[in-house]
Amino acid sequence: MRGPIIALFTLVLISTGLGVAGCTNPHAPAGHEGYVFEDPRMIGEGGFRGAVKGPGNYGISAFRNRIINIDTRPTTYTEEFSILVKDDLNVAFRVHAVLLVEQGQVQAVVEQFGAGNWYLRFLKEPFRTIVRESVQEYASRELKAERETIAKKIETALNTYLEKTPFEVVRLAVGNIDYPPVVSQAVEKKLAAKQLLEEKATQKEIAQRDAEIRIEEAKGIASAQKIINETLTANYLQHEAIEAQRTMANSPNHTTVYIPVGPNGLPLVHTR
Repeated sequence: MRGPIIALFTLVLISTGLGVAGCTNPHAPAGHEGYVFEDPRMIGEGGFRGAVKGPGNYGISAFRNRIINIDTRPTTYTEEFSILVKDDLNVAFRVHAVLLVEQGQVQAVVEQFGAGNWYLRFLKEPFRTIVRESVQEYASRELKAERETIAKKIETALNTYLEKTPFEVVRLAVGNIDYPPVVSQAVEKKLAAKQLLEEKATQKEIAQRDAEIRIEEAKGIASAQKIINETLTANYLQHEAIEAQRTMANSPNHTTVYIPVGPNGLPLVHTR
């Protein structure tokens, strides 16, 4: 009797162990949303069982539940371009789009848009097409000045494309724009010519200012000479001569004889 009981007990333990071993507890990490599904069974079709917002678990189940985790955090996707623009020049640049998957949309993302590969399968090529169409209408030299306008235009078109999808544009930016060498060289030559013209203009202004200074100096000299000529009368010169004689007469180092026979009664001076 004990033999059949032991065998039955052993069978129960084995069944319980197999049952526990067959249980799953799907987990979604932080920043993700999990798509929980069941593998097909002999009885029933399996399929979608529910969603898990991370961090969290779906719960222990005796069925063969699995999970596909979709990252719902804002993520930057960068595309590189070399586009023939309006003036037939190839311009290279990058466009950075920050995108995210909306919460609560994990079932649609997995079943309709390729799960974790949704960007490559659904958005990459339309995104590139939108960028090309937005940029090609500008001439190469307009791109840098209109960069913010172009970025806004691309963002608007991309949001329109994603309007009825689980995806959202958080931010979009156009990166550095690289012109072909011929354009870069032309810009450098133009800048060099502009700097040379500015230098010449500065030199011209300096020369004009110097000339103005010399003119003013000449005017001052001419004015001074005119004043001197008008004030050097015979009486003034006679007065100055008398003052000079007085100074010399008071000097102990000279013996001076004055002979008043010069013009206007001025003396001839002999010094020894």
